Amino acid sequence: MKAIVACAQTAQSCPPTQTHTQTSPQKLHISEQPFTIRSWHRHVNWLNTSLVITVPLIGCIAALYTPLQTSTLVWAVLYYFCTGFGITAGYHRLWSHRCYSAKLPLRLFLAVAGAGAMQNSIRWWSSKHRAHHRWTDTRKDPYSAQKGFNYSHMGWVVMEQNPKNKGRTDISDLDNDPVVIWQHKYYAWILLFSAWLFPMLFAGLLWGDWWGGLVYAGILRGFVVQQATFCVNSLAHWLGEQPFDDRNTPRDHFLTALVTLGEGYHNFHHEFPSDYRNAIQWFQYDPTKWLIFALSKTGLAYDLKKFRNNEIQKGRLQQQQKMLDKRHSRLDWGTPLDQLPIIHWDDFRTMCTKNGAALVAIGGVIHDVAEFIAHHPGGKSLISSAVGKDATALFHGGVYEHSKVAHNLLATMRVGVLRGGQEVECWKRDSGVGLDMEILE
Repeated sequence: MKAIVACAQTAQSCPPTQTHTQTSPQKLHISEQPFTIRSWHRHVNWLNTSLVITVPLIGCIAALYTPLQTSTLVWAVLYYFCTGFGITAGYHRLWSHRCYSAKLPLRLFLAVAGAGAMQNSIRWWSSKHRAHHRWTDTRKDPYSAQKGFNYSHMGWVVMEQNPKNKGRTDISDLDNDPVVIWQHKYYAWILLFSAWLFPMLFAGLLWGDWWGGLVYAGILRGFVVQQATFCVNSLAHWLGEQPFDDRNTPRDHFLTALVTLGEGYHNFHHEFPSDYRNAIQWFQYDPTKWLIFALSKTGLAYDLKKFRNNEIQKGRLQQQQKMLDKRHSRLDWGTPLDQLPIIHWDDFRTMCTKNGAALVAIGGVIHDVAEFIAHHPGGKSLISSAVGKDATALFHGGVYEHSKVAHNLLATMRVGVLRGGQEVECWKRDSGVGLDMEILE
């Protein structure tokens, strides 16, 4: 005790050293440190990498020594759809977006089937996906397409991520769902059973292909489901059209829908995320929508949510108008009227009679037709006779009712605006015509 007191007194009597007064610089997260030969292994999320890369690689090697039976191939395809729907109809549309409600047997089935896709628990997956929607294409987007195709596809899974960049979302509803909590708590055991053990047992007990069930319906099937789901984060933000909004990267494309069990109409989905459909046209491929609709007829699924068609059509129309405006801005519509000089009638006449300019006034706007006279479909003489005059009546049906194309072409020839607008009476006065009209007025 005396030694402790003495040390304390010594510490109080001695001034603090420079080491104590200096604040050590905050250590950067590994994801923000340089990728070097010595540190590359610290950048890798080894748990995720083992499930996404190592296990499938082992499966590929095992397939070289495991014959593929027809029954096993059919079973692998069927189980692919089963576990794929666990993600699309379960993780995504039921839990992430609450597009519909499901009774307990369906929720349990989707929770177990989704675990077989080896993409972590419902709680983890849905929190990431909600962050993706809330923070799309920003730093807080877990799989932002702005970081590149490879990153949004799989890089965000196999590389360590800085938790400080995590986009926060509300998952209180998931924390109050007993199925979600049960699956999250026992996820490792459920994954082991649904991803590998069950497909192996099914093939082994029914037709004796134990290894084929594990390799093809288990490991390789899981790899395909993973890659298909990853395409929603990458391919769906790179390939296709944007019929509803182009402010962010989500796009619609049939190929992506084909790969992802209907999740490829991603532009629509980001605009209307709580709609249980991804595809709204009858001919668009969305088996997840068809499955949910079919389940609703059995009573297992209910309260299917759809956005009003009026809102969907407004969104489509607004985007079409936006695209039309962009195309409109790239065309030459002539100099805007408010940017043209204002020219007096007398000056207009002088430029034509004394300076030889080939100017024509139509609708209060002066046009330079010098380069067009030789190409005028109605002949040189007709357009030459209108030079230096107000040809409004001639252009608008007095001689010929000009087409819309003619109006557009004329607009590109604007050079000025007449002060006071049309000056027909001035022209008549100069020509000695219309005197009686002036007297009457």
